[in-house]
Amino acid sequence: MSDELASVPEGFEQLGEGLGYSDSLQPFYRRVDGDAVNFGLVVLEQHANLMGICHGGCLMTLADIAAATSINIRLPKPAGLPTINLGFDFVSPGRFGHWLQTRTHLVEVKRRFGFCAGVIEDGDKPVLRYSGTFYLPDHDGMWKDGAGDAALRRLAGGE
Repeated sequence: MSDELASVPEGFEQLGEGLGYSDSLQPFYRRVDGDAVNFGLVVLEQHANLMGICHGGCLMTLADIAAATSINIRLPKPAGLPTINLGFDFVSPGRFGHWLQTRTHLVEVKRRFGFCAGVIEDGDKPVLRYSGTFYLPDHDGMWKDGAGDAALRRLAGGE
């Protein structure tokens, strides 16, 4: 594996720990610009599989976070959005040391469901395409110990 690591682009800030399973992506980063949110990471050893490329599970987790957060920042109040369906197309490998970044290009919010599609890119090269459907609950009963609101605000740039 190469010792040369990509730098984190300007405007991205590292997310702190305490986000549950999302902490498995650490260090990972977020940039919010209006109602658009991007997430990214430099592929390090903890993100890589035995072939030295970004593990598919890491890419799918990053896509799930990006899709749900892209819907969530369009809602009047943050909510836990259970994933109903999430589909992936692995297009090319996420190379060790490279910066990978999400870009969501379709978000629709309906009464009880949110729909999202996007891509994880290495520069202008697609690594993974994703699309998902998320449930928009009509109650506040999704949080464990009331910790969800703060975590969602951190993901969406509210804190």
